[in-house]
Amino acid sequence: MTIKNNHILQLKKLLPALIGITLFSFILGLSLFYIDAQFSLQSFNLASCLTLGGAIVFIVLLILNNKLNDTATLGKNNQGAISGLSISKQWKKPLRIFSMIMASLAFLAISHYAANSITTRWDVTKDEQHTLTKNTIEFISTLKEEVELTALYVGLPPKYLQDLFNEYERLSAGLISTQIIDPIDNISFAAKFGNVVSGRERKVIVQSSNGRKDVDFSDDALTEEKLTNAIARASSPPRQVYFLVGHGEYSITNTDHVGLSSFKQLLADNNIESKTLMLGITQSIPADCDVLIIAGARTELTVQEDKLIVDYLTTGGDALFLIEHTTVTTPDKPLTAEQLLENPSLNSIINHWGLNVKSDIVVDLTNHVGDDVGSPATKNYQQHKAITEGLDYTFYVRPRSIEMLAERRPSIKLAVIASTASKEKSWAETNRNLAIQYDQGIDTPGPVPISYVVFEEHKAENTAPNPLPYKTNTPRSDTRIIVFTDADFLTNVYINQYSNAQMGLNIVNWLAELDYQAFVSTKAIKVERLDLTSQQKRQVVVILFFTIFFFFIIGIVVWLKSKQR
Repeated sequence: MTIKNNHILQLKKLLPALIGITLFSFILGLSLFYIDAQFSLQSFNLASCLTLGGAIVFIVLLILNNKLNDTATLGKNNQGAISGLSISKQWKKPLRIFSMIMASLAFLAISHYAANSITTRWDVTKDEQHTLTKNTIEFISTLKEEVELTALYVGLPPKYLQDLFNEYERLSAGLISTQIIDPIDNISFAAKFGNVVSGRERKVIVQSSNGRKDVDFSDDALTEEKLTNAIARASSPPRQVYFLVGHGEYSITNTDHVGLSSFKQLLADNNIESKTLMLGITQSIPADCDVLIIAGARTELTVQEDKLIVDYLTTGGDALFLIEHTTVTTPDKPLTAEQLLENPSLNSIINHWGLNVKSDIVVDLTNHVGDDVGSPATKNYQQHKAITEGLDYTFYVRPRSIEMLAERRPSIKLAVIASTASKEKSWAETNRNLAIQYDQGIDTPGPVPISYVVFEEHKAENTAPNPLPYKTNTPRSDTRIIVFTDADFLTNVYINQYSNAQMGLNIVNWLAELDYQAFVSTKAIKVERLDLTSQQKRQVVVILFFTIFFFFIIGIVVWLKSKQR
């Protein structure tokens, strides 16, 4: 009798685990049916065996478990009367279960609310391809009118394209609407855009009240930079910058190392159109000139040209001066009078706004590019959100130093943009014979400023006695000037080094008074797609379901064990 009771006791202890295993087998069989997308208990296979066997054994074990529990309860009743405390024990378990259910519901409610109200996201993809950059987010917040994005994509559109569109919609507060159309399935719709439908159609059409821009991504994945630049160009009229020519300046059409064609393209990508201006012929600065750029003049400007530029700036114009380096030589080859006049400082213009460009060479013995101490690299920027925020190193080829003039108008505000990084090991060398040695009292000690920003606000729109027609199409009344004592850092050979391109775009962006920060084109993100078959999708669903159901089975096993006590 004792041996029989021991076997019954052991079986009773194993029953909760056996019930959990059979329940798992039953659910696993149903899952296999779901994955194969066919349900047939008559066919002899693994799914049917697990389902039928699990169900039958599960029912048998439940009946056996109830009988053993009834026997144990009867034995306890024969041993003695149940104490008054048993009533409270009977209510303890239901209350515990009720509390767990309410806690679970509360957790689901809180998590659902958090998922829909908290905007913080965690992007774990490579290159954070599902997260828009700070520049894009700030730009979207400045939109004032509705923008429609229409993607023409033949076949099933990639997931990254849908996610990208959803992010723009989410952040635009309803100003950006998106749609993805298959032009083959909707030929009449695609015809509205004048498209010739092909099997490789990959294009986003950006439309607003100001115009339309198309972005083709047939060969490469659509990037955030391309899409944001297209929205910027379509949602606002382009700015106009004029590059002064006729004095040996760097050319925006030159594709060689010393050209500015790459800089021109970056400006175009950011809704800024570039044109050339020869003041000696036009004798005036166009009224639509948003920024005048003088990029490395090799010879002096005429007196009349100086006057035209000064008048333009006085009446609220904006300009970027890229001054070329001082001509240097060796002691055995003294500079000629003609060489001394090369690469003018343009102080005849700049002095009017409290700055003076000196005829020296800035050197840095500790922070420079390659072996050239005359090409300082620096991150020593003064804080200026639109110009220097987020910049890495920039470097400059033989820049000059700039000093502030004591006598200047009170309305003029000046600030350094970039200085040399080193204090003890950098200075402005006045010796033009390449004898690099710091001479106290003669050379300017570091950190040496190599670029300045000038801001002058005018009380009235145009206070000149004879108002000039410059910028009559805009309400701006302030003068913005930026001076860099190097033009090489924006040439084709150097513009993509370090943060040179971003610096160039930032300064033109600030001068043009755009409402968003310029965008530098980045490498296209390689999109890794995971295309699942319908069966694989069902397998993923089963895996996710079992993750939850596993804890459910454990809960049943624990509950059954607790009833045996």
